Amino acid sequence: MRLRTPFALLGAALLVLVGPPLLTPGSGPDTGTDIPGLRFMVPNTPGGGYDITARTAAKNAEEAGLTGDIEVFNLPGAGGTVGLTRLVGERGDGRVAMSMGLGVVGAVHTNKTPRTLADTTPIARLTEEQDIVVVSKDSPYRTIQDLLAAWRKDPGKLPVGGGSSPGGPDHLAPMLMAQAAGIPPKDVNYIPFDGGGELLASILGSKVAFGVSGVGEYLDQIKAGELRLLAVTGAERVPGLDAPTLREAGLDTEFTNWRGIVAPPGLTDAERERLVTLVTELHDSPQWRASLKTHGWTDAFLSGEEFGAFLTEQNARVDTVLKELGL
Repeated sequence: MRLRTPFALLGAALLVLVGPPLLTPGSGPDTGTDIPGLRFMVPNTPGGGYDITARTAAKNAEEAGLTGDIEVFNLPGAGGTVGLTRLVGERGDGRVAMSMGLGVVGAVHTNKTPRTLADTTPIARLTEEQDIVVVSKDSPYRTIQDLLAAWRKDPGKLPVGGGSSPGGPDHLAPMLMAQAAGIPPKDVNYIPFDGGGELLASILGSKVAFGVSGVGEYLDQIKAGELRLLAVTGAERVPGLDAPTLREAGLDTEFTNWRGIVAPPGLTDAERERLVTLVTELHDSPQWRASLKTHGWTDAFLSGEEFGAFLTEQNARVDTVLKELGL
């Protein structure tokens, strides 16, 4: 994920999977991807970005013959930190991994949890994704300029919903938008939801004035006309979507999210390498390449120790940005 303002630069793209090994005719000792009983934990509700990423990765790995059936299960709560605590508690289990991203980094800060990503085994960063600004089809806001005019007039009366807790991507994006629009971030009425699935119902029901989420989460609703897309938060427009960037709308900021995979602490070198090999071969598969295009994800692969260094950097940057925004 990248986040640029006159005050801060934040880069990020993260996905975390939790799981035991798999077995299929196409995998095994020859490929180093045989992890029987592999499970992927999703630390938020079904339908959110972590959930879509984990289920897509599991399906693609199976289709590519890298594994047998992978169990994907949800353990939501506290912006992903409930799942994180559970993952750390699975110490030494090389058959579990967790799908995660920038939101978990932020939730650790805002919830002040005793367990952090430094307690996990980094496996890989997989994707980078723009956030989008959406409203319901019945919203009075037809353009991003309409929304900004009303938001500047009375920010407290326009609740914005996001699929992450404070400190996560769906929280940071509207806060940076507000800052660029001349709205004090502390005046923003942000309502957190535990994942994009929960957020969607509130946007469709106009319970929030607008929502911010990952582009891949709401493509179907946008194409079906249920949601109106007002803007994208990255440096460039998203191919196939008719919406300006924030900079085109006159806001001097840009932002992207990331997702990746982490595993429990205490793994042997062989267990860690098997998970890294599995995810590396998944990344190189035609099935995954097709999924990147389908979901509008940008390839941002980074594995092992390099991913661990990235996590350390992201943790420091989120802390800096939250302080700069007065949050």
